[in-house]
Amino acid sequence: MSLKIVVLAKQVPDTRNVGKDAMNADGTINRAALPAIFNPEDLNALEQALRLKDTHPGSTVTILTMGPGRAAEIIREGLYRGADNGYLLTDRAFAGADTLATSYALATAIRKIGEYDLIIGGRQAIDGDTAQVGPQVAEKLGLSQITYSEEILNVDEEGRRITVKRHIDGGVETVEGPLPIVLTVNGSAAPCRPRNAKLVMKYKRALGAQEKAAITKDGSELPYAAQYEQKPYLNIQEWSVADVDGDTKQCGLSGSPTKVKKIENIIFQAKESKTLTGSDQDVEDLIVELLANHTIG
Repeated sequence: MSLKIVVLAKQVPDTRNVGKDAMNADGTINRAALPAIFNPEDLNALEQALRLKDTHPGSTVTILTMGPGRAAEIIREGLYRGADNGYLLTDRAFAGADTLATSYALATAIRKIGEYDLIIGGRQAIDGDTAQVGPQVAEKLGLSQITYSEEILNVDEEGRRITVKRHIDGGVETVEGPLPIVLTVNGSAAPCRPRNAKLVMKYKRALGAQEKAAITKDGSELPYAAQYEQKPYLNIQEWSVADVDGDTKQCGLSGSPTKVKKIENIIFQAKESKTLTGSDQDVEDLIVELLANHTIG
């Protein structure tokens, strides 16, 4: 059984480097002030998709992301690891989206893609930590969902069902659901495989339209221009709101009921410290203190 898999991936600011310029006046993230990386748990999700492709010949993996032109880098990273193609949702109307507007945009794009058996993404993005987009996409598409997934155990070809191990607080569950379905994947899942050298050579010149425009804006010629006609897979597809038949009122800031008030980097510092030896008395005193202040027990 071949599967059509859509991986939801996001280019996120590296929140380990939050500075004073990390926030714009309107409460949105100043992405230009922070290094951009592939959202970590989306890489875990990509690995689960690629494992299915390995075990189900003929399967395809499509990367779907939303962001500015530079977010095409996420699609290239997916292609380097084994994905087959990708789509970049990019339009000023998408800017400033909260989870509701983001899931709306992704759902409209998935409808345009049309055929899919599995939609898979990371549990949450490190720039928001809401874990809402995956479940909201499932709701908008009317699909079942399995969250906190750690491993895809089996896909029943005849019964069109999938079995997934999910890691939750307090234990592990094995859950079965019907295809098509939406999965969100924990960071405790298997890490994503590294780039494949042959695929890097194949896709290293893959570019989106905005990236090409940036290269040629001063009148320069596009390097290797002929290859983009001879090798269509080097052209990363970009979609606007109009391309996915979206409603601009439900996109970006206008479609976002939640707003960020402030972003700051907080460093926790202990008010006091205590040095303990390995003696039985010190350990006993510590346990008594933790019980007394209800830290444990």
